[in-house]
Amino acid sequence: MDNIFKALGDENRLRILNLLFNYELCVCEFEVILDLTQSNVSRHLGKLKNVGIITGYKDAQWIHYRISDQFKKENRMLMEYLQNKFGSEGVFIEDLKKCSAYVESPYTCQTINNERELVLSLFELQ
Repeated sequence: MDNIFKALGDENRLRILNLLFNYELCVCEFEVILDLTQSNVSRHLGKLKNVGIITGYKDAQWIHYRISDQFKKENRMLMEYLQNKFGSEGVFIEDLKKCSAYVESPYTCQTINNERELVLSLFELQ
């Protein structure tokens, strides 16, 4: 259990988890929404994956991440606590708004890869 709390002991990993409560996303989408570098996002995702909080599946050249079903099942109270806290804290609310705008847009991972600056400017994430 201490590994889970160590993994959750970083604000960027909590921000990632907040988004994964609502959406399945890939590294490039986290980069744009959270305004983090690819290596930073990958490192955080690796820590969450290593302790079983998240899982990923490959779709073409992208890996999409989601919260592990087993983690959800085994940690219901923790999940509820985190969701309540995420819903009341500014950075998590803003991240979710940005993610929602991205998901509702016509943009995809391919668009981000081809036209990163355009996507960043449209979501005012620079």
